[in-house]
Amino acid sequence: MLASWSLPMLLVLFAGAAGIIWYAGIKLSDTTDVLAKRLGLGEALGGLILLAIATNLPEIAITVSAAWRGNLGIAIGNLLGGIGVQTLVLVALDAFSGRGRRPLTYRAASLSLALEGTLVVAVLIMAIMASRLPESLIVLRVAPGGLAIALVWVLGIWLIGRTRGDLPWHARNTAAEVQSRPQGHSRARKSQQAGAGGLTTARAAAVFAFAALATLICGVALEMSGDAIADRIGMSGVLFGATVLAAATSLPELSTGLASVRLGDDRLAISDIFGGNAFLPVLFLLATVISGRAALPQAQDTDVYLAGLGVLLTCVYIAGLIFRPQRRVLGMGIDSLAVLTLYMIGIAGLFAIAMAPSH
Repeated sequence: MLASWSLPMLLVLFAGAAGIIWYAGIKLSDTTDVLAKRLGLGEALGGLILLAIATNLPEIAITVSAAWRGNLGIAIGNLLGGIGVQTLVLVALDAFSGRGRRPLTYRAASLSLALEGTLVVAVLIMAIMASRLPESLIVLRVAPGGLAIALVWVLGIWLIGRTRGDLPWHARNTAAEVQSRPQGHSRARKSQQAGAGGLTTARAAAVFAFAALATLICGVALEMSGDAIADRIGMSGVLFGATVLAAATSLPELSTGLASVRLGDDRLAISDIFGGNAFLPVLFLLATVISGRAALPQAQDTDVYLAGLGVLLTCVYIAGLIFRPQRRVLGMGIDSLAVLTLYMIGIAGLFAIAMAPSH
């Protein structure tokens, strides 16, 4: 459908779709917070699943569109590459959280966050393992790898939800100078402000539905125009999906993360990133059901490499949450500087792999 479009027209479509996704993503995040609070979902399993789906609607739309058109390469690249890019959002949140403040992981130290990061590592390792399974291992349009990832994700967020209550040793191991108010207090504040502004639950649901529809439509436009742009500039769909497309779909996370940090909810900012990253590999199950082909065995060397990079970056932040660096270097914590450096090296390696002659 876009074959006859010129490159400038494709770029305008891509930028326009990305802009709408950015704005709609902020509305989705705000209304999801309001609805979760008013419907009493809170930190329950249903609430965590709703938040994960709502904040990843662009990736869902791209996955559905790519799988439907049989273009699994760009879907896989976007999902695994998106984890690295969204982890990089934490670097931006750390750098722009204000001078004179302690680094982000120092302020947000939490066992729950460390476990969320561990869940990201777990599902990524499972994705790497599933990519080595035979493509023929599929029953009723369901591959065991994608199904196992989805089950582990549900179990993981249930366990994480339990840690946000009370743990027997928590009172004796409380870190000093951490966020004084509970994680998610900014969501309660948004709900109160929405009520004061006359936003009823019905209207919040309507805004949520409209923003979700706009995100899904623009996500499809983003995937189709991105695929066409990659073809025009001679860039593989995997590389485009892992870099430019992943960056475009991470704009809502950047905006909502900055809002959480400004409101002093540092834990929520990190939790939203880890939570989104843990959910992305679950979409391989959806891609397999739609395409009828086992998605993960289609993964290329670059995809497996990106999954490993995502594991590495997440581990750095898990260590930061445990050791809590206090000094800022170049305006950010040591862990954020390490993540930024590793990501840049990792992307250089990604291009080296992609451009290497095939055997």
